[in-house]
Amino acid sequence: MNTLLIGLDPNTVSEEQLAQIRALAPDMEVLVTSDSAEIEAVLDQIEIAAGGIPRELLPGAQNLRWYQNWGAGVDWLLHQPDTPEYQFIVTNVSGVHAIPISEHIFALMLAFARRLHDAARAQGEGRWIRHEELGPISELAGKTMVLVGAGAIGGRTARLARGLEMRVLGVRRHPAVGAPCVEAMYGPDQLLDVLPEADFLVLAMPLTFETERMIGEAELRAMKPTAHLINIGRGGTVDQDALVEALQEGWIAGAGLDVFETEPLPEDSPLWGMDNVILTYHYAGSNPVYNQRAMTIFIDNLCRYRAGEPMRNLVDKQLGY
Repeated sequence: MNTLLIGLDPNTVSEEQLAQIRALAPDMEVLVTSDSAEIEAVLDQIEIAAGGIPRELLPGAQNLRWYQNWGAGVDWLLHQPDTPEYQFIVTNVSGVHAIPISEHIFALMLAFARRLHDAARAQGEGRWIRHEELGPISELAGKTMVLVGAGAIGGRTARLARGLEMRVLGVRRHPAVGAPCVEAMYGPDQLLDVLPEADFLVLAMPLTFETERMIGEAELRAMKPTAHLINIGRGGTVDQDALVEALQEGWIAGAGLDVFETEPLPEDSPLWGMDNVILTYHYAGSNPVYNQRAMTIFIDNLCRYRAGEPMRNLVDKQLGY
């Protein structure tokens, strides 16, 4: 009997969800565990895996036909170049982060516009400051957002931006495909042309061979000195050394960063001590119903898989998203 592995802590999977899964795959053994030894013991029997399976075990999963990634990003494919040759398909949970991450983006942008980071720093020091000392206080209405990545997260971010009377310009791999609430769409080869327009550059693209260090010195120098960079996608899409220099030298006004080239961020990184930087710790996508939303996608895909229908959120293993 082949195994359907749910690589999660058993406490995170409800009995109702398990009943649905077993009803869709009555001929399979359903194993719910995050224990590497238990997974390795049945590795050659696993046909379907969802959630966490140690990536180093994938080459030995000879019977694996479908892997449901429990996150949206599949940049681990960059570090396992043989994965595209494997017979199993990969799907992700793209869309599950759209609400929390889009809200996180606006939390960072509003913090910069209203100088909340400076006010919080003064509060921690027990110091009253006059608003004139804070630097320019602004509003988001009328500002231009350049949004790189127009998937589920980017799409919701654009809708919220439009509601706040912002202008949104988009950048995506296929610029002929527009997006609601995006005024104009550009290709990656036009990035340097559109960056001077940005008051906020929001990075919501995956990390792939094409997007690695997409934002470097030339791109940062093309931005206005009053602009802010917001990165909630992947740290590897930005040349972090160039970003540090840009922040130190005033090429841009500031950065809100949830992701970094190296995580955790090294203790000696200059980013820790910069007044024009807001750091959060790769939790932009966190929310109390994450597993519930991801499980809904998985169960829908399980129904499709068993019926031989097209899968939802199918990943192109060559492109990495």
